[in-house]
Amino acid sequence: MIDHMSIQCGDVSASVAFYDRVLEPLGCTRVMEFDEVIAYGTDHPAFWLGPLVSGEPNREVHIAFAAPDRDAVRAFFDAAIALGAPMLHEPREWPEYHDQYFGAFVRDPDGNNVEAVCHWG
Repeated sequence: MIDHMSIQCGDVSASVAFYDRVLEPLGCTRVMEFDEVIAYGTDHPAFWLGPLVSGEPNREVHIAFAAPDRDAVRAFFDAAIALGAPMLHEPREWPEYHDQYFGAFVRDPDGNNVEAVCHWG
């Protein structure tokens, strides 16, 4: 349903360092860069980072990245924790969503709730 999304970052360099590491296990890499704008994806720019331009602090957003399997969810989580990201929820099943939902949640450098999720066993 969503083609792409963009978030503003208080410190683009810190966010790029974070997303470079945590998106790698999910098969996403930088696919475009110009000025302080960075785009990640697999075959097209799908997730964009840019500088804070609104003059106000961001409100928390929730971003869920699709993972190819449960090991990728764990690798995403491990990479985030190794970078010092605050943990929200360790990798586990979430049967309240559905019986195959497996996800992990952390905070990015701007305090956003970032998740990796796999929808099958």
